[in-house]
Amino acid sequence: MTLAIELPADQHETGNWLPVCDPSTLVPGRGVAALLPDGTQAALFLDRTGHPYAIDNRDPFTGAYVLSRGLTGTANGRPFVASPLLKQRFDLETGVCLDDPGVSVVVYRVREVGGEG
Repeated sequence: MTLAIELPADQHETGNWLPVCDPSTLVPGRGVAALLPDGTQAALFLDRTGHPYAIDNRDPFTGAYVLSRGLTGTANGRPFVASPLLKQRFDLETGVCLDDPGVSVVVYRVREVGGEG
């Protein structure tokens, strides 16, 4: 099995699910970065129950591609990743910054696919 993320319509030619990694490469609480076809990056995470998440890897406050290196946790029942630079927390389900709701990152749907995707 492979984890795949759903790409926006302008980023795919033959299908909108991009295989990105084997689920066994994800460790709960630690992220990995994946390079997307348009040159941007996604940050993938696995929570302690085995649920995968994917968001934009670019920290909107600094412009650095570092969210995959952030610390994960929960706040009021919401899963988040905290940027390793300025510590803003981003909801892994909605992409909204918990510390500044006017700022958000892209969220990608994630699913398991068999074989090559």
